[in-house]
Amino acid sequence: MAFAGPGDSAAIEAEGPWDDRDLPRTTWGVLSRTAARVPDRPASSFQLLSDPRAPAETLTWAELRAQVAQAANLFRSLGVGEGDTVAYLLPNCTEAVLAYLGGQVAGIVSPINPLLDAEQIAGILRETGAKVLVTLRAFPKTDIAQKAAAAMALAPEVQAVLEVDLLRYLTGPKRWIVPLIRPRHRPAHKARVLDFRRELARQPRDLAFPDSAGDRVAACFHTGGTTGLPKLAQQRYRGLIYNGWVAHRLLFTETDTMICPLPMFHVFAAVVALGASVASGAHIVFPTPAGYRGEGVLDNFWKLVERWGVTFLITVPTAISALMQRPVNADISSLRLAFCGSAPLPAELYRRFETAAGVTICEGYGLTEATCLVAINPPQGTKKIGSIGIPFPYTKVRVIDPHTQMDCEPDTVGEICVASPGVWAGRTYTDAPRNAAVVYPGPDGEPLWLRTGDLGRRDPDGYLWITGRAKDIIIRGGHNIDPAEIEDALCSHPAVAFAGAIGQPDAHAGEVPCAYVELVQGATATDAELLAHARSRVHERAAAPRHLEILPELPKTAVGKIFKPDLRRLAIRRVYDEALASAGVAACVAEVVEDRRLGLVARLRPTGPVAEEEVARVLGAFTRPWAWAEPPGS
Repeated sequence: MAFAGPGDSAAIEAEGPWDDRDLPRTTWGVLSRTAARVPDRPASSFQLLSDPRAPAETLTWAELRAQVAQAANLFRSLGVGEGDTVAYLLPNCTEAVLAYLGGQVAGIVSPINPLLDAEQIAGILRETGAKVLVTLRAFPKTDIAQKAAAAMALAPEVQAVLEVDLLRYLTGPKRWIVPLIRPRHRPAHKARVLDFRRELARQPRDLAFPDSAGDRVAACFHTGGTTGLPKLAQQRYRGLIYNGWVAHRLLFTETDTMICPLPMFHVFAAVVALGASVASGAHIVFPTPAGYRGEGVLDNFWKLVERWGVTFLITVPTAISALMQRPVNADISSLRLAFCGSAPLPAELYRRFETAAGVTICEGYGLTEATCLVAINPPQGTKKIGSIGIPFPYTKVRVIDPHTQMDCEPDTVGEICVASPGVWAGRTYTDAPRNAAVVYPGPDGEPLWLRTGDLGRRDPDGYLWITGRAKDIIIRGGHNIDPAEIEDALCSHPAVAFAGAIGQPDAHAGEVPCAYVELVQGATATDAELLAHARSRVHERAAAPRHLEILPELPKTAVGKIFKPDLRRLAIRRVYDEALASAGVAACVAEVVEDRRLGLVARLRPTGPVAEEEVARVLGAFTRPWAWAEPPGS
């Protein structure tokens, strides 16, 4: 059935309630149904190197099912039950697919971002109570094994480490060179260390234990979004299966091939892309361990599309921007559609991509807390550039005024709130105290509504528009300023690739707007030019940025969102250093750190004789806290 507008969503829902649909209730059930339907079609492919002629490993659906069974059996043999956690700290590879699917068949899977520091990784391992960690064996050009070892020393609950050796993907001289240059480290933990592939081969190729009887928690994804320290969101089979069903019903069949250069620790790759593949039988391709960040991937990207006959592209705005700085140098006639998420896509970038690639982009919206999918610009319908489209079937969205908790009128900004099979309102996070703050009760016995933290509006046609993050609001003297207005103004300049607006500390107004900019490759512009450009297009005087700075690259998350905590750190350091220097106080900011209770804290070090009272007099005018990193006289 085509998905062209709200009427199609209503027609699908009229077929019957979600819970009455004839669908498997577990991940193993979905995988088994697909493997029985299309056993010999390609399921997943991975290539270690970006060269379009490089060797690749492809599993059929029958083989993927068998290896997932082996992984699940292995985890069970290591003491993992339905309520226990298997964590993985891996780049993209076939083993990441097996750990993700096998982990949620055996117990609860917890994917972890390898870019986190060891202390954060250890914190996630402790909070999930992970019994098993699947990670890399030491390998050149990556420090994942070293981070895992350091984290394990801080997480003694982990009983076994299963190591994945990327050496098996290499051929020729590289295969014998790597063992000679492999980094060496001495683990400081007491967990058993086993070879993942060796242990996998010892397991039966069908499930050796009864599958789960019904719905339960199957995954636990950490999410910091753009707001800082990771939180752990729980996801049930119900939500994971819903995401796969939506994609199969509206987008994919077993004849499709999608390329997914996004990291398998994130819901966009794992829940949306791989989940769609498992439900539909579509072939999913992972190019290199680092995806879009992999060496040569962007330069070879269109040739990889040609190699695999890709029909569907999974992407994010940062990747589209990078691709538009390279020629389309291959036959990409197989490509039918691109699904873009994680951050708003500038209108000009949308148009450039459509012109260059001849492919329509469907912008979508989702969040980890809702098991991801919420809305999409309808593939067969009107696409409004800059909109996130209309809700998927069985997903209800309200735009709520946070003050009155009433629904907003069309084109009035409020907080976007969601109810769907993927929402577990009231049980969203593993940290129970967090849950009360992210729900609104529905009227007259309706389900709880998940507060997304995103500000947005619904237009008269039913399309949703994201206008910013509730936590990103700049409060200048009690006046709320949406950073999106500043960012949109800056992105209208032809030299600007990305812009991030935040509130910098101000002694009088609490906060004033400032902006950081990343330029298009090869473009030139000055801070003053861009500041004038923004001020001429920001209609509200109070929202005009006070300061603007061009950076070589804006800090971003692994899926392309601008990471605003890092921008706030830059602003706090600059403003506090300027205030201290102007007052002649012999101290400066050594670092800006995040405290769970206080938020961002400036830690100072003395640069000469200084009294604490002097610092307090200067910095006491600001709302952001400070502390000594090196006390005076130490």
